Amino acid sequence: MADITISDLNKSYGPVHVLKDIDLDIKTGEFIVFVGPSGCGKSTLLRTISGLESISSGELKIDGKVVNDVAPSKRGIAMVFQSYALYPHMNVFNNMAYSLKLMKLPKAEIKQMVEAAAAKLQLTEYLDRLPKQLSGGQRQRVAIGRAIVRDPKVFLFDEPLSNLDAALRVQMRMEIAGLKNSLPNTTMIYVTHDQVEAMTMADRIVVLKDGVVQQVGTPMELYEKPNSLFVAGFIGSPKMNFIEGAQAKPFNAHTVGVRAEHLDIVSSDGDFRGTVMHTEVLGSDTYIYINIGEEEPLVVRRDGNAPLAYGEKVEIKTRPEYVHRFDEHGQPI
Repeated sequence: MADITISDLNKSYGPVHVLKDIDLDIKTGEFIVFVGPSGCGKSTLLRTISGLESISSGELKIDGKVVNDVAPSKRGIAMVFQSYALYPHMNVFNNMAYSLKLMKLPKAEIKQMVEAAAAKLQLTEYLDRLPKQLSGGQRQRVAIGRAIVRDPKVFLFDEPLSNLDAALRVQMRMEIAGLKNSLPNTTMIYVTHDQVEAMTMADRIVVLKDGVVQQVGTPMELYEKPNSLFVAGFIGSPKMNFIEGAQAKPFNAHTVGVRAEHLDIVSSDGDFRGTVMHTEVLGSDTYIYINIGEEEPLVVRRDGNAPLAYGEKVEIKTRPEYVHRFDEHGQPI
């Protein structure tokens, strides 16, 4: 079992209060993703779970046992960082086996454990290669394999895909998802600034801002029912459109939020009127940026190849059932 319970956790560096009253329950086998803007405390929270950072106050339990003062190596946790941190002079096998050798396990047992992890990660044919002979994605798989062989109760990933190009990130997302399915009793916590990674990988997402948990829920719960203006604007790509002032008054709200796919360009009787500023044709989708007099353009999604000309006058209609209304404090109405 690998339940994690965080109660009233705080972390300060001198006068700087980084994590504030964090309460979180993570169940065995869950894939939890921490997201938030730079400086929100997501990596610090991960490092307090690992033991690499001390806790200023509060309580951290793993499997019901308080581990506040337990050394990182005794917590049953393995961590994968943004940097691969592989030994350049060691081949893949020895990189993966290094921690097991330090534990003085029998050679036959080490060989079996490394080969089993390599098979999970499709690294079997690369065991004799040096890191410099591998691609970025393969190196990251070795770093993950080095963690797997320890048979941890909890995996911690700290932005492991940040150094990869777009195609490799997609590939590695699928591979990490496959790893999760092959280790159903292992809890995984993943830190990223990329909310697309969060949406596509997580069982539940934890959104942080300024060291405070803003909302916890499944990807679609956060997408469809954000509990604040901040969460509504952070989750989703492109981000939710926001309309304020006089144009929000007909909706009886201080701020109106509506996603690009919930807006339609109509011939008349639109809720908003504007001028086309820019069109992005992506093949399966077209995104149209429209100036309606707000600080930021309104983004409308249309299926397929459906561009509009620059400067064209248009009317936009909202789908009422998908309109989010917020008060002056950014709370949903």
